[in-house]
Amino acid sequence: MLQTRVDSGLDGVIVADTVMSEVDGEEGRLVVRGHALQELVATRGFEGVAALLWEGYGTGGGDEAAVRDGLAAARVRAFALVPKLLTAAEGLTPVQGLRVGLGMLPDSDPIPHHYLVCGALPVFLAALLNARKGLSAIAPDPSLTTAQDLLRMIRGQRAGEVFEKGLDIYLATVADHGFNASTFTARVVASTDAGLISAVLAGLCALKGPKHGGAPGPVLDMLDEIGEASRAEAWFDDAFAKNTTLMGFGHRIYKVRDPRADVLKEAVATLPETSGRLAYASEVEKGAIAALRKHKPGRRLDTNVEYYTALLLEALEIPREAFTALFAVGRAAGWCAHVFEQEKGGRIIRPQSNYVGARPS
Repeated sequence: MLQTRVDSGLDGVIVADTVMSEVDGEEGRLVVRGHALQELVATRGFEGVAALLWEGYGTGGGDEAAVRDGLAAARVRAFALVPKLLTAAEGLTPVQGLRVGLGMLPDSDPIPHHYLVCGALPVFLAALLNARKGLSAIAPDPSLTTAQDLLRMIRGQRAGEVFEKGLDIYLATVADHGFNASTFTARVVASTDAGLISAVLAGLCALKGPKHGGAPGPVLDMLDEIGEASRAEAWFDDAFAKNTTLMGFGHRIYKVRDPRADVLKEAVATLPETSGRLAYASEVEKGAIAALRKHKPGRRLDTNVEYYTALLLEALEIPREAFTALFAVGRAAGWCAHVFEQEKGGRIIRPQSNYVGARPS
């Protein structure tokens, strides 16, 4: 009989060594393959971060130009599957549609699978969003980056450099973040040798959960309901009286402000016509932090990535129902990197459990 301490959330349990990223919750720091997040997004776009994550693994790892070309070719390949996807995904949410789309990718496809999934996701997402508006899917342009092409496919025309840069910063910022629930899920599936596509699909299914990737949309719902900064204090007092969870605040790992929040707040500030909305959100943020100190004394809760993700994606005119799906477009690069690392280790993940049920007499 196994006798050991049970931690259902695996807090503090180390299950692997990794070179991918370090999340320092005490200092509020995120390091991705040796680079601080702030420095990384200032010098690399999404393709550059993907190349860094894949360095030493897979085709094109470490070579940003090769990654850009590989993803462009994969977008073209994925577009051929769009008619079949739209038929199968009719009436589904964007995340559910992406789940269907990934399930259509064959394990036998000759395109390297990390390119295939990371190229397919933006193509599928744009097609699904256009279909919801009654519009035809727009073919990808392989001369563009992922962020440039995704916004073009959604909008029907180039969005403008400042908007494309904003999306590029977002995709790079969320590409990897330690052993979060979806990444760990992908690694568990990878450990069975099920293959990269299956592992990424499993990661997407974990991201779909509202406790993981579904918070940014409700942040905007909260801001809309509060309406103006002067109402924030009363709104938060009422929320705590009703035991309502504040979206965009608190994190399982970070005990201080999430560093990704500052990166994305700066990105919002670069976009036109956002100053009023950003100023309002900043005042509400101050009210939320004050309310947390008041109602949750002793707990270290601060702004997390979802708060300014919501503001940024709203400014980019991404529909709220697509926020989690867009998160997957960025995070897929990290899932692929962790699949490579897990497969190299070669050991199936198989934890133990304590049986506490009835026993035969």
